[in-house]
Amino acid sequence: MRYILLLRGINVGGKNKVSMSDFKELLKNSGFKNVISYINSGNLFFDSEEDQKSCVSNIRYLLETNCDFSIPFALLTKEEYLKEREKLPDWWNEDLARRDILFFSSDLDKTSVLDFLDKIVFYNEIVYVGKCAVFWGKYNESEYLKTSYHKKLMKQDFYKKITIRNGNTFERIAEILESE
Repeated sequence: MRYILLLRGINVGGKNKVSMSDFKELLKNSGFKNVISYINSGNLFFDSEEDQKSCVSNIRYLLETNCDFSIPFALLTKEEYLKEREKLPDWWNEDLARRDILFFSSDLDKTSVLDFLDKIVFYNEIVYVGKCAVFWGKYNESEYLKTSYHKKLMKQDFYKKITIRNGNTFERIAEILESE
């Protein structure tokens, strides 16, 4: 089965450095096949005959034993990722100022995210909750600082357990998965 591994918060602003080439070798040495990465921010693809739960356990072990800091991650099958994309509402393809995807990490109880979304008031933004992620669009760049995304999201306890990709990266990952 083909998987996409999305690591949170690595190689951003010089912090939490993880060499993608070294991590790819760790994955290969742990039995994962056809390991590739896309950009340096923790987007890795691999094949495994193991089920998703076993892959999560193995990746968690690799991260805990090889990194000096915690790295939450999301692991999706190729089919899950592409199905998320397929089910997006029409507004996702409109001319939005920003598009972000908040992937639920393997260790996250997503009810905290859903409760947060239920209670906030959106300001010039729109949200779609998928199976594996929240898709968040912002309509106007000049009003971005007034959005709940900017003002409230980062203050939530669950924020450190989600991994975010922008719309362009999300699309590029989908294109890579479709081309394989």
